[in-house]
Formats: sequence, C-alpha cells, structure tokens
Amino acid sequence: MGNSIDRSKVIFGNRISASAYKKAVKGKAKFVRKYGDDSDRVYHLSAAPAPAIGDMLGVRELRITADTGVHFDEKSVIIGNIRMGFGHYRISMAIASAARSMGYDPYWFDLCSFSSTTCGKIIAGQNELYSLGSRLSQKFPPFNKLVWEPLNSEGFRQLTYNCSDQKTAELMTPVFRDLPKDIPYIATHVWPSQAAVHAGLTHVVNAIPDNWPMALHLSEGAVHTVQTPSAYLGYRALRGMDKHRILNPMPDSDIVYTGQYIDHELVSNIEADCARRIDRVRKGEAKRWLMSVGGAGAQKEIFVAIIRKLLPVIKRGKAALFINVGDHRNVWEQLKTELPQMMGYVTEHFNDFAETSAFAENALDGEVSGIHVFCHEDIFAAVYSTNLLMRCSDVLITKPSELAFYPIPKLMIKRVGGHEAWGAVRAAELGDGTYECSTPAETCGMLKLIQNNGDITEKMCGNILTAKKAGVYDGAYKVVELAVKGR
Repeated sequence: MGNSIDRSKVIFGNRISASAYKKAVKGKAKFVRKYGDDSDRVYHLSAAPAPAIGDMLGVRELRITADTGVHFDEKSVIIGNIRMGFGHYRISMAIASAARSMGYDPYWFDLCSFSSTTCGKIIAGQNELYSLGSRLSQKFPPFNKLVWEPLNSEGFRQLTYNCSDQKTAELMTPVFRDLPKDIPYIATHVWPSQAAVHAGLTHVVNAIPDNWPMALHLSEGAVHTVQTPSAYLGYRALRGMDKHRILNPMPDSDIVYTGQYIDHELVSNIEADCARRIDRVRKGEAKRWLMSVGGAGAQKEIFVAIIRKLLPVIKRGKAALFINVGDHRNVWEQLKTELPQMMGYVTEHFNDFAETSAFAENALDGEVSGIHVFCHEDIFAAVYSTNLLMRCSDVLITKPSELAFYPIPKLMIKRVGGHEAWGAVRAAELGDGTYECSTPAETCGMLKLIQNNGDITEKMCGNILTAKKAGVYDGAYKVVELAVKGR
C-alpha cells in the first residue's frame, strides 16, 4: 500500500549507513515474528461520537467495522494519534477543538485502539515499555541518570532511530485503507504521521510535541509543525541528530513554526480567565491550585510533599486544591494511605464527567474550598478534565510535558525524561510558568512563594496576555489551516 519510497535509507537527503539500515530491517522482521503481518488485510471504519468530548468538541471516533460506514466530506479532518501517556491525546483534543471552531468535523483516529491489528499490537507493546521506563526512572535515580535521561534526550535524537521507526511504520498502513488519499490529516505522534505517509496520504501534518528537537519526531513526506522558535531552528538544522557529521537541513517547505497547540475554549477565554485570577488575588480569596497527575503516578513523592505543604493553608481557607489523577485510581489510593489527615477536607468526583464539567463551570465565578479529587476510567474524560479545571484555577502544578505550553500560571515540577526539560525553559522565558523545580524541597519553596505573593500570579497572567496578542497560543488553528490548505 502507498508509494514505494524506502524512507529508511535516506532522510532529508542524509544517507543512512548500511549497518543502521540493516538493524532497522531486522527490527521490523522481529515485530512481524512477534505480532504478525496483516498487510494484505482489508479493514473498514465506522464512526461514533467519542466519549466525553463527542458533544463538547464534536469529535467522532473511528473504529474498525465489518462494513464501510463513514462518509467523509470537504469538512472532514482526521486526527491521527496514539495513547502514550496523556500528552498526545491532549494535543489531539486541542487540534479537534480548533478544527470544530473553524467549521470542520474532527475524526479521532487512534492507532493504538485497533488492538487486533499488527499496528495496534506494536504500539501497545512499545507503550508498555515506555511507561515502565518512566516509573523506573522516578524510583531508581541511577537508572534515570544512566539510562532514561540519556535515552530521552540523546538516544531518540539520533537519525538512526528515525530510520528504524520508518521501517516499523510500514507495518501500520492497513488501517488507512478507508481514508481518502487527499483528506486533511493531522498526526499528534510521529507513528500515525509516518504510517499515513507510507499509506499514500497527501495532506499530512505532523504536529511535533515538546521543545527538544529529536529525530524520533521526523516524518519525511509530511509538513512538520513545532510550537517554539528554538524548536524550529533545531529541527530545520537537524541539530545533533548525528554525532559524527553535520547533516543536510530540512527544506523550509517541510517545517512550520505555528505556536503552541491550545484548545479554542482556552484561547478564546484567556482574557476573562486571567481577569478572574487577578481579581481573586486582589480580593485575597483562596488561591486555587490544580495538580495534574500523569505518568502512571511516577512522581508520588513530590505530590505527597505538595499536599502536605498546602494542607495548613487549605484548612485556613487560604487555598483550595484540585487533583486530577486521570484514570490512575491506584495513585489516589496511595496518596490517601500516605496522607490520611487530608481526608476530612476531600471531596471525590469519580466517573461522572457531567458532574466534573458542572463543577468546573460553577467554579468559574463561584466559591470553592478544600480538596477536590477527580478520577475517570474513560481516557477522554481523564485527560479533558484537566482542561476544564484549568479555566477555574489560578496555578497549574505539572511536570514540563505538554501542559507546559498551556496559558495558565504554572509551577513546574521535576521532569520525567530529558526531552521535557526544554518545556520548562520555554514557559520560564515566556513568563507564564516557573523554571523546573527539581526536588520536593525546591517545589515546596516555590509553592510557598506563589501562595504568599499574589504579584507572581498577576505577572504570569500579564505575560499570558502579552503572549496571546503575539499569537503564541494559536498553534492548533494554524495546524488545521496547514492540513486543509490546497485540498
């Protein structure tokens, strides 16, 4: 299926060594032995409203069916993604939100959800390995220093890694057969982008996450988009993607700086939400902290320290805490065991997305107190709850992954993987977030500083307003424009 170009041999005019290519071919063969090869299978697609975001964002989820059942038209936009952590789903939701606001119909195309296919099996296996690595990196500092940080910052950075991924992506094309070749297609992870190109799609946009250029994210044949000017230059030059030579650069037609990928609902309400935050500061109202727990609870030690630090001011009505544990119910059970003294102040909001939505809406202008914990088994609700809660919160506590780019004051905790470091750098330089606080003690020190000094929240809000005027948060709209251009 698709064209006959071997995208593993030459990448942006840079020839890959015979040994690296041979290794890539062996890697593909290993996956075939483990998961099979369904290249000759015919898969058809049906569409149904996606859970949680179906009504809110008009998203329809594509699924495998026995018969063809989808009629795509000139308003259809495909969002190719995978569930690997929450970040790639979050970008997909931002793209879907922007597309809907622009009059398009977003279709959710999660390669990992096709669990019976070779494609789905490969991605699920790789996702399990990545999640394991994330957890080990937080439990064992030597593993983090010697294996995880180098792999995420330098291992994935090398062009030979892209060579291997391109070869593997050749096995992912069968599920694309029902998609029109010229349909606007936006990928929020490189594998759905590479697979779409291999399948012969002609309007592919590869929305690159993070702020650290890595060859892992290259998908030659697609238009690459990046969120920051420094990422643009790093990718354009293919900086550091070969340790032994200076590489031929990417053509300017293959990469675009768009700005940061943010949902329409958040971008369009930046002024109103920042005004509310500043008003709460000036009236001396309780500061609202939102803590997003991802990475399968990889940073429990930090979360415990934060809750312990905030509890006295929560008791005095000077702070309120929202905790979204996503779909990690086990993490919340662990936190309860560690901090039984907080339970008298806790309200749980579990598996009722309508109730979570109503809470977030009422909290925009209503009063809140205590600790509110949100947990949803459904992945769409688990991810999007943070987006809903951002608008009624004053400060977001997050590791510097995809949430580092969102227009809300942020306290950056320790990263999980070296590739995340530059997300905090971006936020700190924009002034809409702190630098990365690398220890529980440093994190609690920054928390105390922000809690007791309202001017910090005000300054961050001012910087968010300045960034909005400069178009910093318009990336999702521009990605959609690129995908539909020239169709």
